[in-house]
Amino acid sequence: MSATARILVVEDDPHIRRLVRAALQRAGHAVSEAASAREGLSLLDIEKPDAVLLDLGLPDRDGIELIQIIRARSAAGVIVISAREDTAEKVAALDLGADDYLTKPFDTEELLARIRTVLRHRQSGEAGQTRVVVGDVEIDLARRRILRASTEVHVTPKEYDVLAALARYPDRVISHAQLLRNVWGPAQEQRVDYLRIIVRNLRQKLEADPAQPRLITNEPGVGYRLRVPG
Repeated sequence: MSATARILVVEDDPHIRRLVRAALQRAGHAVSEAASAREGLSLLDIEKPDAVLLDLGLPDRDGIELIQIIRARSAAGVIVISAREDTAEKVAALDLGADDYLTKPFDTEELLARIRTVLRHRQSGEAGQTRVVVGDVEIDLARRRILRASTEVHVTPKEYDVLAALARYPDRVISHAQLLRNVWGPAQEQRVDYLRIIVRNLRQKLEADPAQPRLITNEPGVGYRLRVPG
C-alpha cells in the first residue's frame, strides 16, 4: 500500500498485541490497540480505522457480537483473529460481515497479506466493479459473460450466479450459506450439495487443472474463495 492505513487491533492478550503491532508498524501502518470490546468500540469511533483485527475471546463481550456493530458504525474491513477453530464460528463470523478469518497461531506475513487484500477491496470498492480478470479468465458482470483465453465460455444461469457472487468479492471467503441464499434462496441454504455440483462444473470449464483448483478454492466446511493473484 502506498499510503499508511489505520489499523485497530482489538485483542486482550498483550503478547499478541505486541507481535501484531510490530508487524503492522514494520509494514508502515498506524496502529491503535484495545484490550476489550468497550475500548475497541470507543477507538472505532475516535480513530476511524481502515481495518479492524478482532479477537473473539474478549473479556467483556464475545467478539462475534461486535462484528455487526462494527459493520453498522464503520466502513472498516474486519479480519477475525481467533484461537477458535470451530467451523461454525468461522461461518458465523463471515455471515455476520467479517471479511476474513485467521486462526491463531498465525504467520504475520500471512496476516499482512490478508490486510492488504481487505484494504485493496475497501479502496477500490470491489462490490461495484463490473469486470474481474484472473489469469486468462475474465468475468464481465455487466454483460453476464465469462471468457477464457478470449473465448466465451458457456455456463448455466446457476453457474454464472455462483461465480458472479464470488467475483464481486474477490479473495474473500463467501460462506456456503451466503452463496446458497444468494443463488437459490433462503429455503435452500443447507443444500451444500447443490453448491458443490456447481463449483465442480465451473472448475471443469475454467481451471487449467480441475483436480488442483487455483481459481475457485475451498475453505473446508466454510465456503469458497475466488483467488486473485497480487
